[in-house]
Amino acid sequence: MRASIAFPLVCAALVSGSLVGLTGQGAQTSSDALTRRVQALEDRDAIRGLLVSYATTLDNRDFAGFERLWARDAEFVGSGVNSAKGAAAIRALLQGLLKANAAPEPGRDFHLVMNQTVDVAGDTATGLSRGTWVVTDAEKRLQISTIANYYDQFVREDGRWKFKRRQIGGTPPAAVTTSR
Repeated sequence: MRASIAFPLVCAALVSGSLVGLTGQGAQTSSDALTRRVQALEDRDAIRGLLVSYATTLDNRDFAGFERLWARDAEFVGSGVNSAKGAAAIRALLQGLLKANAAPEPGRDFHLVMNQTVDVAGDTATGLSRGTWVVTDAEKRLQISTIANYYDQFVREDGRWKFKRRQIGGTPPAAVTTSR
């Protein structure tokens, strides 16, 4: 049987409890474990989407969309005085930084998000990722402006994953793990 066909059949069998004589409590336990594993995969995928949304909303100068990525009690920790608490303050900070440092219109510079790890624990998660900011120089050539490590804490708020705390660079906080 081809792998692309076999996987859904195995999943269906696990959920129904029909593999290897699973019955009663064993089937329920197996089904619960599978449900938790699938939820963790979906959560990690949603958080990776959040990381990409961070980059694309900034690149498109969509600051209203950017503000919606943050939890109500969010914190952004940048270098020096570039820190803020609360979604509106974080929006204002990043909007100001882009006005001062970015191209005058979207499309001339962009962020790349890579090397993401995400550890989910129920409705909270931690992560580590690397970001690169690519800019257009005076000769209209692309060049790397910044490469940074991001240390993140996420929270599921109103059914959606959001940034609770985002720290750029520096020493990783003790709460961030990178097992995945």
